[in-house]
Amino acid sequence: MGARLAEAGPMDAQQVKDRLLALRAELTELSEGAADSRKAVELDQQSVGRLSRQDALQQQAMATAADAQRALEIRRIDAALQRLEEGEYGWCADCGEAIAPRRLDLDPCAAVCIDCARGG
Repeated sequence: MGARLAEAGPMDAQQVKDRLLALRAELTELSEGAADSRKAVELDQQSVGRLSRQDALQQQAMATAADAQRALEIRRIDAALQRLEEGEYGWCADCGEAIAPRRLDLDPCAAVCIDCARGG
């Protein structure tokens, strides 16, 4: 973990890594726990009424969307871990300036500073 992390402010690389890994583990556990919600909905009209099937299909779609969001967040975490490993964590991927510690506290996966995120 390079010197750039130390220059960025009072961040402890191990604390950042531990936080990112804990977030990743939580998301993975949630995804695994919700696997049944994403299974195909049985369309047997004898056992389930039409409205119940529609509700089940909607719940399945919502579970699938939530899982896709979790997968995206896991990819963001993996990218942040990679930046941490390369000594680039805490530095804007666009302009190269330091990302504000408060921004990283709110979103430890942030890859760009607030100015670049706003398009400025």
